[in-house]
Amino acid sequence: MQKAFSWHIYYMRIKYIIILIILFGCTSLEETSYDAAVYQGSAMGYRGLIHVYVSMENGVITGISVDSDEDSSVGGMAIDELTDMILMYNTTEIDAISGATETSLGFLSAVENAIMQQ
Repeated sequence: MQKAFSWHIYYMRIKYIIILIILFGCTSLEETSYDAAVYQGSAMGYRGLIHVYVSMENGVITGISVDSDEDSSVGGMAIDELTDMILMYNTTEIDAISGATETSLGFLSAVENAIMQQ
């Protein structure tokens, strides 16, 4: 006696094959490496040296810490604003903040000096 062809089993096997193709086709067999590091730079600002520590991962600036004697009202606010802009655009090619030009240029130079160590 011959067994009848079962479409149900046929469709189940096709479904499993498709699932396996999707699962193995969407995964990468390459090793992923993350190059994360912190670089230090410094430059002269309005009230002295501005020291920065720039965190980078795979060529992207992920964080900036600052140690300086700049006043918090003008220079400090400029550094905060420039930090946000650098992190947003991942570049130091940003205009200086009006009223805090020396601090801005010093901060941007310090970040550039840190990045150049990469």
